[in-house]
Amino acid sequence: MSAQQSERTAAERREALKEVYEQARGCMRCPQLAATRKTVVFGAGNADAELMFVGEAPGASEDEQGIPFVGRAGKLLDQLLQEIGLERSQVFIGNVLMCRPPGNRDPLPGEIENCQEYLFSKVALIEPSVICTLGNFSTKLLRGDPTGITRLHGQAEVITLGARAVRLYPIYHPAAALYTPRMLDTLREDFARLPELLALGPPPQPAHEELLPETVLPEPTEGPVAQTATPVGESPPEADQLGLF
Repeated sequence: MSAQQSERTAAERREALKEVYEQARGCMRCPQLAATRKTVVFGAGNADAELMFVGEAPGASEDEQGIPFVGRAGKLLDQLLQEIGLERSQVFIGNVLMCRPPGNRDPLPGEIENCQEYLFSKVALIEPSVICTLGNFSTKLLRGDPTGITRLHGQAEVITLGARAVRLYPIYHPAAALYTPRMLDTLREDFARLPELLALGPPPQPAHEELLPETVLPEPTEGPVAQTATPVGESPPEADQLGLF
């Protein structure tokens, strides 16, 4: 845990994450996604996580349940975590987009731009030591570079995101192994390095870290609150009911 993270109590970070969640669940920045989604899939896991996974976008199962990686790719992710001695409850999992693109199409550049502020807010509040990007979209976004996952997978590097330095570790998206079984061995090899990276702890932080302002949350969105998948007569789910924190 970094010095900056230790200055903010666990309860304070959870409350700040819930503020971002409350703003995100009514987001209307992408009209097409807001019109076709069932839920905003904010993210799930441990607010104190040293390891954060960032995938691409929710699929059908995630859109139904409001939790990332609960479909076939999610089950494989759970299995790969268990093989290196970790559980889902120890990490935080999110995506580049929080809304399912229609037909599971690729995220559009404008959608990525609209959603990235929420992702960066989560990174700033959770303060992981290692961010594992799953696939091309998250790798290109967080690196700010168009180099693809084929060239980068399994190669850790230290990058600066906002105020903090993190260890970025790109690997293939678990879905790749579902469509191309031979990719499973590559995924396992890359996952096997995660304990070693976590053992290194956070990388050295920028010298000016203590002078940086507090995390800026996304501005509240304008327009009507988006409809969710909450059945009529039931209360909308709270963040911790979704397994977020």
